[in-house]
Amino acid sequence: MMLCTLLAATLLAAEPRPLVLAGGTIVDVSDSGRGNADVRDAVIVMRGGTIVAAGPRRTTKIPAGAKVIRIDGAYVVPGLNDVFAGLNSQAQANAYLYMGVTSIVGSDEPGGRRGALFAKARPSPRIRRLGVVASPDEVDQVAKGGAAVLLLYYPLLPDQTRVVARRARELGLATIGELGKTTYTEAIDAGVDAFVHSSRYSLELASSEMRDSVAKEPFGPSRTAFYQFLAGLDPDDDRIAQWGSRLAQSHTSLIPTLSLYYLDLPNHDNPWKERIAAILDPKDIHLPADRTTGQAPKPPGIPIGLSQNVIRIEERYRRAGAHYLAGSGTSAFGTLPGISLHNKLRMLTGIGLTPRQALAAATSNVGEVFRWPAVGQIKPDYDADLVVVDGNPTTDIANLKKIRLVILNGEVLNRQPLLISKGRSR
Repeated sequence: MMLCTLLAATLLAAEPRPLVLAGGTIVDVSDSGRGNADVRDAVIVMRGGTIVAAGPRRTTKIPAGAKVIRIDGAYVVPGLNDVFAGLNSQAQANAYLYMGVTSIVGSDEPGGRRGALFAKARPSPRIRRLGVVASPDEVDQVAKGGAAVLLLYYPLLPDQTRVVARRARELGLATIGELGKTTYTEAIDAGVDAFVHSSRYSLELASSEMRDSVAKEPFGPSRTAFYQFLAGLDPDDDRIAQWGSRLAQSHTSLIPTLSLYYLDLPNHDNPWKERIAAILDPKDIHLPADRTTGQAPKPPGIPIGLSQNVIRIEERYRRAGAHYLAGSGTSAFGTLPGISLHNKLRMLTGIGLTPRQALAAATSNVGEVFRWPAVGQIKPDYDADLVVVDGNPTTDIANLKKIRLVILNGEVLNRQPLLISKGRSR
């Protein structure tokens, strides 16, 4: 009997102490942000990195011995997901977390725009690796390398894209298309989960000759010619409405990386003025904005007017009913970790999404589109990654930056040390 009592006491002591948030409002991000069943005066119970209960305080029991944090008047949202990003230093990991980004789909680009993926950051957002696939033979190898998401790339032919998408589902991997030899319509039919870059999936608007040219040379003069075509295209062109309608009817989501165009917006804020930006090194950023003025250098091969017209075209896709995920593209074209995801969400509201729909693009939509059952909502059995903010983000997405607490894997993250940690370990 004594042995049983000692064993029970040992097991009880080994269980992690529950963490409870009490008194705030749980923001409903279900149904792609179309729901509005917010839970006021709520209790959220977390244990061992998982949400075990969430609901009204009057019906949600607070476990004995729990650590309780009162958050009266605050709003709680799932941790933000940046589904197309890089992370190349400890400082960048700090910046993501400081801004409430608890998970990224991270690309590894040694020598490229985003740099080599620094997977040893501590602390760090959750990193789900992005692996590039240009041939069906590469899928299993990339999966064994730890990829959770496959980037289907320009050389894939339509039948190959179908094979890759099917194999990815068998392996439990999500798929993103950045395509050339496969049209985006063919990729929809193949079951690709998402497309990245508004300026790339708008290739569907071009002639077959221009598409073939870009497919053969996606980053050279052919790309420049295509961008000139996009910059001069009337946003009310029938081709845009037709493509938008096809996107709306599909199960494929868009990752427009509009934040790549943020620095081209008139009267944009200087991203270097964000508090966390002080620890970032411009050398780790592709084409960084000037720290003093916030103005970016003009990239080669990018025609005048492209940014504004891409945004107008994207607004037509949104108007047609396209589905969205949030990815910043960090750190290409001056984008900054964490900071640029917030800029992206603001730009999504600029093309007509409600603040709640924009928030869903960085939370619940991610879990649903990529089939990650524990990601993006505040419900039992979901990851205990949360952001507590002092303002209602469903009335103004800018309130999402008024962060009081970040919860990562069920633990309160101390944000203050993130501001002074300038680690550049590789």
